[in-house]
Amino acid sequence: MDNVTAVINKQKAGFDTDIMGDLMPLVYDEMKNIARSQLNRERADHTLSTTALVHEAYLKLSSFDRIDLKNRNHFFGIASHVMRNVLASYAVKKNALKRGGDRYKVTLADEALAMECKLEDILSIHQALEKLSQLDERQVRVIECRFFGGMTLDETAEALGVSDRTVSRDWEMARAWLNVELGLSE
Repeated sequence: MDNVTAVINKQKAGFDTDIMGDLMPLVYDEMKNIARSQLNRERADHTLSTTALVHEAYLKLSSFDRIDLKNRNHFFGIASHVMRNVLASYAVKKNALKRGGDRYKVTLADEALAMECKLEDILSIHQALEKLSQLDERQVRVIECRFFGGMTLDETAEALGVSDRTVSRDWEMARAWLNVELGLSE
């Protein structure tokens, strides 16, 4: 059992613990890797740093009254969701300054896990995911884990408590829906 699992089990057992305070030193490097992966998709002159994204996510996670974590991957699924919201909020603020600009289309395919995105693209994806959440919340969680968190199908399945096949189907359905929503279907 790793240290992250030990902290989560301690919380489950009812010990009065500052779960985020206990977890952060253990997951900090991994969260920085997720943030770095996200920011590598951004334009080169992006002003939000990896450290800033992790710290913003930590502040948001710490502000939750109670996080009922199931396991390590469940934590990273939640962290991916929070990072997505931080990036989307950042994009909204930056976009409000520019009001438009040189937008281009983004395809959510497996290759998209390694592609470069602009703030406007993150905002468009965020808005589309908000619409999708009205139809299927789990598909949104799958996109967050896979696209924003860089998680594998297996890790996503564990984080969401569903089978690999379910994640695979949700991934395909959500990508198809998002491609139509973002005007990328042919």
